[in-house]
Amino acid sequence: MKTSLHLAALCAGALAAMPPALAQDATHVASTVQSGTYAVEPSHTQVGFSLLHLGFSYYSGVFSSVSGTLQLDPAHLADTRLDVSIPIASVSTTSAELDGKLKSPAWFDAAAYPNATFVSTKVTPMGKTRAQVTGTLTLHGISKPETLTATFVGAGVNPLDKKYTVGFEATGTIRRGDFGVRTYLPLVGDDVRLTIAGAFELQG
Repeated sequence: MKTSLHLAALCAGALAAMPPALAQDATHVASTVQSGTYAVEPSHTQVGFSLLHLGFSYYSGVFSSVSGTLQLDPAHLADTRLDVSIPIASVSTTSAELDGKLKSPAWFDAAAYPNATFVSTKVTPMGKTRAQVTGTLTLHGISKPETLTATFVGAGVNPLDKKYTVGFEATGTIRRGDFGVRTYLPLVGDDVRLTIAGAFELQG
């Protein structure tokens, strides 16, 4: 109990000492986002995945070190273009042994197919803060159309690096078997749920 109280006090002290510039709020009004060319901010972009394990529980992991670009104009959202690359070797779970297996030829085969890519082909607005993003997903050497639902989270100048940043959350479901990743099907689920945190920095 004393340890918990001590940690809480430290956190409260750190927040109190935070400079005012670090406490500013991002805007959550999508129509005010600056248009232009954005680059993925890899430190705060994650591609999370989850699938059913032996029918008992959902097991999750994440890919990181994402790179790519976003062409964005809130006034013409349908013209948005997204092109990202995800290094397969970045896969991480709670098991180092499993991480190694996922990179092996039995699963994603990171040596033969080092990157997964997603290139948008159509963006359909769904109200003020959401859109369906359809594109070509290439994974394990196979390309197929997939659709994600993207939700605007916030935008503004990052108080730490002073760069204008916009962020989204995207969700969707793909079937790993469609991409030739069929190890342990159907004991380990075919449906893979994606939850993506995307941060992008304005260029120029």
